[in-house]
Amino acid sequence: MMFVRTESFQEFIRFYPVVSVIVAINLGLWFFTDFLPIPFLEAIRSFGLAQNGLIYYDQEYWRLFTAIFFHFGLMHAVFNSFSLVLFGPGLERMLGKLKFILLYVVSGLVGNLVTLWLGSEILTHAGASGAVFGLFGAYLFIVLYRKHLLDYQSTQMIVVIMIFAFIMTFMRANINIYAHIFGFMGGFGLAYFLLMGHKHRSHWI
Repeated sequence: MMFVRTESFQEFIRFYPVVSVIVAINLGLWFFTDFLPIPFLEAIRSFGLAQNGLIYYDQEYWRLFTAIFFHFGLMHAVFNSFSLVLFGPGLERMLGKLKFILLYVVSGLVGNLVTLWLGSEILTHAGASGAVFGLFGAYLFIVLYRKHLLDYQSTQMIVVIMIFAFIMTFMRANINIYAHIFGFMGGFGLAYFLLMGHKHRSHWI
């Protein structure tokens, strides 16, 4: 079962360095720019959130990237980081570090770009949800077209979790639906290219 974590803290960092760094960034940015009431750090946070009006009218395009790592409150940061800890390691080992980074970042960017395109110009948004849903999209591609890369239990679990995640997307308030849906689609599309050449299930599954 690839979604059961049995590693120690030190082993997890050694085996999954990209996931570990992203989680550290997510939680670190929350702590230093949201939790601590320091004006300088609050200014950094304001600089990193995705504000559609500033992106569209002032060409502050970096916000589409930085917003992937900022969150609104502790629970937002913890939930996305926990999801990454559960579902990121399998893909990091399967794809390798660089391809995993590409999947994660591009999925997040796709979600933020569509949010810019379809969302209100006064909308401020942030969070790793689009990137995390990109991981789900990649897993769906594997379930449909690369079945040999997942064991049966992992396939059943990821399908159930994806269904639940989409149900919660439309049931909860203050959810960036654009980021979820289009981040998912971005991950699904990228998986075709990133998984080229994968013939056998990895030894660690």
